[in-house]
Amino acid sequence: MVFLGLTQDQWAELGLSVLLVVGTAVVGRWVVHLLLGRLAGRLVGRTGTALDDAILTAVRGPVYWLAVVIAFRVAIARLDFVPASWDDALGGIFFALNGLVGFAFVWRLTGNLFAWYAQDIATRTETELDEQLIPFFRRLVMIVLFLIGLIMLLGRFVDVSALVTTLGVGSLAIALAAKDSLSDAITGFLIWIDRPFRIGDRIGIQDLETWGDVVDIGLRSTRVRTRNNRMVIVPNSVIGKSLVVNYSYPDILYRIQVHIGIAYGSDIELARRTMIEAVRTVDGVLEDRLVEALLLEFGDSALIFRLRWWIGSYADTRRMFDGVNTAVYKAFSEAGIELPCPQREVHHRFDPEDIGRLVEVRQMGPDGE
Repeated sequence: MVFLGLTQDQWAELGLSVLLVVGTAVVGRWVVHLLLGRLAGRLVGRTGTALDDAILTAVRGPVYWLAVVIAFRVAIARLDFVPASWDDALGGIFFALNGLVGFAFVWRLTGNLFAWYAQDIATRTETELDEQLIPFFRRLVMIVLFLIGLIMLLGRFVDVSALVTTLGVGSLAIALAAKDSLSDAITGFLIWIDRPFRIGDRIGIQDLETWGDVVDIGLRSTRVRTRNNRMVIVPNSVIGKSLVVNYSYPDILYRIQVHIGIAYGSDIELARRTMIEAVRTVDGVLEDRLVEALLLEFGDSALIFRLRWWIGSYADTRRMFDGVNTAVYKAFSEAGIELPCPQREVHHRFDPEDIGRLVEVRQMGPDGE
């Protein structure tokens, strides 16, 4: 008996193949739920990280659909009455199905990994830059994955060289149009990785002659609050090209120094001892750190000393200059040490003939007679 071109035995084989696919779809869901849902869930639940949960969640769905695709392929393979001319079409169909399953796994795994990082890692860092970068890089990675999957799928059926060329030219045009923004974003990411400074650090940007406390490190710019309570918004690419001094690293201890000149002829050791003792009387100077008064050079009008000492925090720099300068000035006044003003001696040398002429000019009256 023949019905729709198939014999009774062929219909029976077709029915068994359909039952194989349906049975796999029904039983496979229960098996995957039992193995990857309950049993594996209990195992990963004992760990201290949610990374394995993210991976398990990404695997569960694709494993089920992979089992269904394999059952479908076995069901077709066991039908010996399927024409050989269908092999290419079936091969393309199974390639597309396997590719979709693999793409779904990679897509879900990537999304879960980004979500895990945002919840468990980014929230523990001191900077908000990683939290700002995660959505950007997630979209970027997803777009790349989609393009790769599309090219691989279309490459099985058509020539995609023209599409790849178009994508390359388009990407280059976008990169050129947004090169400044990309430079800021990339530099911001490098700042987050290298961490030359953190939020709360006091930095100085030498090229901009700007210094202050870092308030925020964003995707495109870094915000620095100056001591005058003004916010300076600096593009990250500018910071990447500048010399940055971090006054908070490796710690907040700070050594400051001033240059002081004393008159020639002064007692050097007395002046040195007077300066050191004066500095130690100032509140805020660290007692367990060395205070030095070094004679550096012979200036035009004075002996130049470099006086340096340590303080507990860089934030007290300006106040400490005032305190130390005041204490040294008073100590010098009490010790009789002179702080000279700039002086210059000018000597004129004349030839004997010029001296005679100068005398004649001086003896002339106002009318030149």
